[in-house]
Amino acid sequence: MNYSEAVQEITEIIPDFEHELAEDTSRNSYSVIRTFTERIKGMIRQNDRNILFKSLYKMGKIYTDGDISLKNAVDGIFIYSLDNFTAFCTGEYRKIIFSHLSKELQQSHSRQIYCHGT
Repeated sequence: MNYSEAVQEITEIIPDFEHELAEDTSRNSYSVIRTFTERIKGMIRQNDRNILFKSLYKMGKIYTDGDISLKNAVDGIFIYSLDNFTAFCTGEYRKIIFSHLSKELQQSHSRQIYCHGT
């Protein structure tokens, strides 16, 4: 999957995503994941669980099926910022969010946490 296919995948659950992305002149894997991550952050803050859980599933699919550029973007943007935008959630809500991450995303998150600085 390349970034254009990722945009199509995301647009299935967030219909206006492609229009939002059009405002960003650098259309590449990083801009797609950055914009999608911002949308997920908003869903977490607004407690929009239905779309959030679908989005987390889709992020996992992008991570496992995406090309190396998408995978690096997910690692460098989404996984890196995940703790930051779940820090102010209740412990229960945070557990629910993390339980909806794919096994691969959970493993990537664990690698970043436990291997950071080594």
